[in-house]
Amino acid sequence: MSIVTACHPDYATVRDWAEALTKKYPFLEKMEPGRTSLGRSILCLTLGQAEDKVLYVGGVHGSEWLTVLTLMRFTEKLCEAIDTGRRVSNIDVRNAMVGRGLVIVPCLNPDGTEIALRGAAGALWNARQVSALAKGDFPHWQANARGVDLNHNFDAGWEILHEMEIKSGIRGPAMRQYGGPAAHSEPESSWLVKLCRTYPFRHVLAMHSQGEEIYWCYGDNTPPRSKVMAGVLAASSGYQMSSPDGLASHGGFKDWFIEEFHRPAFTIEIGRGKNPLPLSDYPDVYDKIEEMLLLAALM
Repeated sequence: MSIVTACHPDYATVRDWAEALTKKYPFLEKMEPGRTSLGRSILCLTLGQAEDKVLYVGGVHGSEWLTVLTLMRFTEKLCEAIDTGRRVSNIDVRNAMVGRGLVIVPCLNPDGTEIALRGAAGALWNARQVSALAKGDFPHWQANARGVDLNHNFDAGWEILHEMEIKSGIRGPAMRQYGGPAAHSEPESSWLVKLCRTYPFRHVLAMHSQGEEIYWCYGDNTPPRSKVMAGVLAASSGYQMSSPDGLASHGGFKDWFIEEFHRPAFTIEIGRGKNPLPLSDYPDVYDKIEEMLLLAALM
C-alpha cells in the first residue's frame, strides 16, 4: 500500500509522508534545515551516498502544488524499488543507483502552498496582508507569505527583471511576479542558494507547472551537455525543449544555478492546462514524467 496518496499535499500531510517513508526505508534521510518567513520547515530528503548528487526542487510556486505530490511519489517509488529490487520504468533502480545520490526538496515554498490550498489561514499571522493581496483568489497564489515570487528572486539578471516588473506595474508584494526588494532577500531562496553552495550538485531540476516544456539554457554559461541532456529528458517524456520569455526570462533558480556554477539546470513544466492543475490530472502527469525524473538521476 502506497504511503503517498492522491490528495492535496498540504504542509502536515507532506511531513507525515516523509516521516512514514523514512521509518519504512532507513536509507532515506530526512532533514529540515530551512525555515520560511512564517517559521515552517523546508523539508529535504536525501537518497544515496554520492558526493555529486542531483537536486530536485518542487513547490516553488504555491499554486503549483502538484509538483510537490509528484516529487513525493517519485521518492516513494525509488525507495520501494531499491528496497525490493522492483524496476521503475523498466530500469533496475537498485543497481542503477549504486554510486549515485539525490537530494529532493519537495516543497521550497510551504507557506505559499498552504495559502493556495487553505486560503488566509495558511498565512498564519500574515493573513491580513495576504488577504489584501489575494482579494479572495487564494488558489492562484504563487508567492511566498511575504508576497515575493521566489522564482523571480534569484541573482541571475535580477536587476533586469526588476525593471521589467516595474514597467509591468509590479512595484511591491503581490500574488505573483514580484521579485522582492533584492536578490535572495527571502529565507526560502537564500536557504536554497546556501544548499547549492554547500553540496556540489551535478545538476538540478526545478519542477513547475504547466506546459509540458523543458527550459534548459540561460545566458552564456550554459554547458554544452545541457542541450543533449534536455533532449534525453524530452524524448523520454514527450515534453518540448523551450525557452521562457518576458517576466519568466530572468531571476529563476535554474538561471542562477547555471550562472553560478556553469553546470546544467532544468525547469520542468509539468502537465497542461491552467494552474492550479486539478488533482485529477495527477496520475497521468506522473506517469508521463516518471522515466524522465529517473533518467535525470542517472545522467
